[in-house]
Amino acid sequence: MPATPDAVTTAVTALRAADDKKAVELELLDVADLLAVVDLFALVTATNERHLKAVADAVEEAVRESEDRRPLRREGTPASGWILLDYGDVVVHLFHSDQRDFYALERLWSDVPRRDPVSGEVVGRDVAAAAGGVAG
Repeated sequence: MPATPDAVTTAVTALRAADDKKAVELELLDVADLLAVVDLFALVTATNERHLKAVADAVEEAVRESEDRRPLRREGTPASGWILLDYGDVVVHLFHSDQRDFYALERLWSDVPRRDPVSGEVVGRDVAAAAGGVAG
C-alpha cells in the first residue's frame, strides 16, 4: 500500500520549507510497502552546520504551523552533520553533504518508488534522483 495522503502532505510541507531555506538534493522516498511504521523518507542536504540547523528548524516550524504536528523525536545535531525529525509516518533526514554521501540512503532504498518533492506525486524509481530533487 502506498503512502497515505496525510503523510504525503506532511512530507511535501517539510520539503517546501527545506527548499525555502535553500537546501539541496531534496528527495522523497515511498517506503510504505516495505516498512510497517513509516510511509515516507524525506531526504535533504544542507551546506554547513548553521544551514543544517536553520533548515531543521524551518521544517519543524512549517509542519507545526501547516499540519499542527510536532516530531515524535528529534535526533542528531548540526555538529554531527545529521538531524532526523520523526513524525511517525514521515521521517525527515537532514544531512550535511559528507554525511549524505556516507549514509547513501537513496542507494540503500533504490528499489522504492520516488515521489516528486513539490507535488508528492509518484514519479518512479529513478526520476527524482536523476533530476537532483527540487533545488538540485
